[in-house]
This record gives sequence, C-alpha cells and structure tokens, in this order.
Amino acid sequence: MLFDDVLVFDSGRLLVGGSPLRAVRLSARAAELLAGGTVVADGGDASVLAARLLDGNLAFPVLPERLLRPEQVTVVVPVRDRPAQLDRCLEALAPLQTIVVDDASERPDAVARVVARHGARHVVLTDNLGPAGARNAGLEQVTTPFVAFVDSDVTATPETLLHLGGHFGDELVCLVGPLVDGTARSARPRWFERYDAAASSLDLGTRPASVSPGASVGWLPGACLVVRAEVLRSVGGFNPSMRVGEDVDLVWRLVDHGHRVRYEPSCRVGHDTRSSMQAWLARKFIYGTGGGALGLKHGDAVAPARMSVASAVVGAALLLRRRRAVPAAVGSAVWATLRVARTLPPGAPRSLAVRLVLEGTMWAARQESSLLLRHWWPLTAIACARSTAVRRAVLSAAVLDLAVFVHERPQLDLPSAAAGRRLDDLAYGLGLWVGAVRHRSVRCLLPRLRSTPRR
Repeated sequence: MLFDDVLVFDSGRLLVGGSPLRAVRLSARAAELLAGGTVVADGGDASVLAARLLDGNLAFPVLPERLLRPEQVTVVVPVRDRPAQLDRCLEALAPLQTIVVDDASERPDAVARVVARHGARHVVLTDNLGPAGARNAGLEQVTTPFVAFVDSDVTATPETLLHLGGHFGDELVCLVGPLVDGTARSARPRWFERYDAAASSLDLGTRPASVSPGASVGWLPGACLVVRAEVLRSVGGFNPSMRVGEDVDLVWRLVDHGHRVRYEPSCRVGHDTRSSMQAWLARKFIYGTGGGALGLKHGDAVAPARMSVASAVVGAALLLRRRRAVPAAVGSAVWATLRVARTLPPGAPRSLAVRLVLEGTMWAARQESSLLLRHWWPLTAIACARSTAVRRAVLSAAVLDLAVFVHERPQLDLPSAAAGRRLDDLAYGLGLWVGAVRHRSVRCLLPRLRSTPRR
C-alpha cells in the first residue's frame, strides 16, 4: 500500500517520494495494478511492482495476522547478571522455547536460578564475549528455521515476535525488527528517564521501512530481532570482534548480500531505560564509539549526513542568517531547481522541482544542525570561541533542532527536552570522536555530498 505522502502525477504513472527520495515512472500496466494505491502481490508483474515500491520505501506491506508458528522460533537471550530484568524478560516470552546465554556473569548462580524457574535452556560462557559472541553461541544451539534475539532488558511477547514473522512471506526478507520503546521502571521516573522513554536511541520512528544505508531507517537495534537462522549462519552471524555496532554491521552485511531487511513499528517491545544519569550518559557514549569501526568496515555507509552540495549551501546560509550569504543561497537554489527539473520524468509539473528543492533545503539545515551540535561539537566549541558567525549558526541550529524535537515528542516538557537533547548529543558525539581516534578512521564524521540532487 502506498504511503499517504507519496505524490502521484500523470494519472498514476509518476510517483515521487520514498527514502531516499526518488521519482518513479510506471508503465501503463503497473499504474493499472496500483489503482487505488494498493497492489496485490500474487505473482508476475504485480509481485515485481510490489517489490520495487517496498524497496524504495514508497509503500508498506499489509501483513497477515501471523505467518510463523511457535514451534518454528527459538528465542536467544544473551545476559550478563541482571537477574531481575531476565526474570521479567523470560516471563513475557513464555511459552516460546528459549535459550539463555550467560556471558560470564559475576553472579552466575542468580542467573541460573531464574533460568531454571522459567524452564529455559542454559548456555554458560566462561569468558565474556560481548553481545555478538553471546548471540552467536546461542545461535549454535538453535535447530528451528527462525531465531529471535531478545536482550535481557527487553520485554517482548510471543504475539509480537510471531507477528513480525508475517514479513517472511517474502522469501528475500531475512531479518525484521520492531519498534523498541524506552520503558522507565522507576516508581517516580526522573527527568532523564522520562527523556529516554520518549527519545530512546533505539526508537526508529513509527513509519514502516525497508532498511538500508541512506534510507529513512538505516539500521536496526540488536535488542530485538527475528532472523532466518540459515541466512544468519551463511554470513557468519554477528561479528564477534565488535562489542558495539554489531547490529548495524549485521544489517549492512545482509543488505550487501542482496537480502531484504524490514522495520515493522506496528510491533512494539519495551526496553528498560537506565536508572542513573551516569549509566544513561555512558550508554550514549558507548553507542557513539561504534562509529569508528563501522567506518572502517562499511565506508560511506556510516556518513552522519547525506545531502546535495546545493542544498548544503542553502541550508548553511539559513543557519548563518547573514545578508552576505543570500546571493549564494539564491544562486544555489535556482541552480538546484533547474537541475532537478531536468531530471524529473515526463508528466511532472514544473512546481514539483521547487517543492523538492525546498524540502531538500530544510532537510539539509536539519542535518547541518545535527553535525554542529552532535557529531562535530568538539570542533564547534573551539570555533565558537573564535567566530561570531559560528556562534550565530550554532544558535540557529539549537533553536531549529529543539523545535523539531519538541514537535515530534510533545509528551516532553521543554526543560527536559532541552537538557536531555544537549547531553545526549555531547555524550554520543564524544564517543564518536573517541571511536574515530581509536580506529584511526574519520568516516563516521564526514558527510556524504552529492554534486546533483538525487533522481
């Protein structure tokens, strides 16, 4: 089914939308199959069209209630201590068959008692391997065609995991992930717990997506995934050398091998927020450190921003708010509009080029704001001490970033949103720089610029 925001022109022959943004020209037969915005993938041309729309994030699949049966799935839960969270996790998963992999806990007896109480299989590691290694150890014990990975601080129900299996009706789909909600467990959650519940790093939004680098959803968190076991084995499982970013690496390797990965936010699981500010900030920092290794392994896929040169120039001019920047901004916008107009397929109205350039400019300004405040903040802080123009740009970026953030999360009060957003950026950005230095790779800090707008 087409997304509501996909633009349709020329009697259904031209579609504009998706992620990355694209214009798609359909044949008369394809337009007929898509009449009403829905195509039934029952083989032949219809299935080819459906695959093209799904891969381009122009449409989303309507899933059957359930495709997997409980006996087809084994759940692997990696854990290191956390007996109380493990107890809650296993209680929610019953009656699915479950393997708990104890990753060298400091209190193995406490973990063993919880596992025994729930009747799960127990694998004990004597050396701490990290999440990737522990998941691989569990995968070795799996004999079912599908495996679900659920972290011990996650609450997921059998109904959720089995419903995710609806995507496996497409034989090319090998991995599916749900929306991971932050869940505050404190009786009276403090402000940073409320922030993390509303703006979890693992919450990738409410829009279904085909996952790939550069798309609206470019990765999936390993906190909860359902995977075809044989496909996972064929790519070597999770990378055991990575203790952070191993989930991103797996998704990108699967996509590189020609497999499809889907994000299904209609299925939701709960992920416990950190109970102390120190632990919360430490987790943000650790997430950031994964960027260096990902840059070494996947190159430009890890780029923190993607935009055309023209959009970048206009977006920067907006943030600088200087009259001297207006001629460059206007010139770049006109040039970009002409280039876009020449690349649009027949049947597109002239006004579409202007609309696309305006949307690209605003998106570029948002990405540049994120670069200044999050990814590049150590350099930004130094530059602010020396340049009035940079200070002006940073103020503009902070206002724009916070306005968009609060609009998207109205449940947060303004002080919590402002404090949480800036601390989140500082912790993650610091981790990003530490990872870049550690792995001697700056790929995770460099935006990807295109000379022309994407067709």
